[in-house]
Amino acid sequence: MKRYLAELIGTFWLVLGGCGAAVLAAGFPQLGIGFAGVALAFGLTVLTMAYAIGHVSGAHLNTAVTVGLWAGGRFPAKDVVPYIVAQLIGAVAAAGVLYVIASGQAGWQPGGFATNGFGELSPGKYSMMAVFVCEVVMTAIFLFVIMGATDSRAPAALAPVAIGLCLTLIHLISIPVSNTSVNPARSTGVALFAQTGALGQLWLFWVAPIVGGILGALIYRVLGSDD
Repeated sequence: MKRYLAELIGTFWLVLGGCGAAVLAAGFPQLGIGFAGVALAFGLTVLTMAYAIGHVSGAHLNTAVTVGLWAGGRFPAKDVVPYIVAQLIGAVAAAGVLYVIASGQAGWQPGGFATNGFGELSPGKYSMMAVFVCEVVMTAIFLFVIMGATDSRAPAALAPVAIGLCLTLIHLISIPVSNTSVNPARSTGVALFAQTGALGQLWLFWVAPIVGGILGALIYRVLGSDD
């Protein structure tokens, strides 16, 4: 239960920190942090929680990471569903807290509420296929880096740094395309509160990251083996 609670708290922080930066700070007139600031915020949430709870739960904070690590032989099948449930609870709770905070501003409307999307819901109006490919590839790279950084032959103390910076870079590349998911739990939490059709497109942000996570983990499993 401690591991599941750690995943809940960690995912709560990822969604509150990353999506909170997008909703509360990205477009603020005086000191808006923009895409780059949001990308850094997501990277910092993973970096900080990797050090805080990595020794407790592994700090997955992401459904695609959990499934990918299982596919890569790094995570037991019996814990996959409990981890996913904990991540979803944490993501929805964080989105709820963010909604309460954001709605305290006079005249505020949820709008997209940091959700992910394709077509009209994509920041750059990218097609469904473009978004799908982007999410698969970005998540695959993310899992490849996670598998490599946490390999027993890699410097353990630096793994959170590599993983956090990788997530930052992923956001710098793909925010204009999909608003960057690579994480079904993150996408689900905020989609429940958006005023757009984000819920109708949520399926893609489950399928693509999970497919990408499995691919990335399997590729590393082959390339990173001692054989």
